[in-house]
Amino acid sequence: MSHTTDSDDPIRIAFVCVQNAGRSQMSTAFAERERDRRGLADRVEILTGGTDPADAVHEEVLEVMNEVGVDLSDRTPREISLDELRSCDTVATMGCSTLDVGDAGDDVEIRDWALEDPDGRDLEAVREIRDEIEDRVVALFDEFSDAP
Repeated sequence: MSHTTDSDDPIRIAFVCVQNAGRSQMSTAFAERERDRRGLADRVEILTGGTDPADAVHEEVLEVMNEVGVDLSDRTPREISLDELRSCDTVATMGCSTLDVGDAGDDVEIRDWALEDPDGRDLEAVREIRDEIEDRVVALFDEFSDAP
């Protein structure tokens, strides 16, 4: 990521998938936690959404996130607009996105994390997906943050 925390503009990151009910919700929650942990609340903006949002966050996702102290019960999947995507520095897609990379524009870095879909999976599989997401989010923040 070419953006540094030295500039005046906040870094905008979006986590996107089709339903915005599993992977992108977990990614967003871990990014919010990481942003707060590193004291970057005024430097990093986090967006999430889907191309065809579900009605609610997947039950198995709620359960495994509760296991690590993250309550997603108040989250509602939402649609993300092309304008929102174009305003981002980095967009992480979860491996299921119908997002056309060209639609986001040339100034947006698109990363496809190619994660398994947790919907309908057993809790152990969803835990593995959750832990991989957490690792990827921490690594993303390591790219533009000097905080420990």
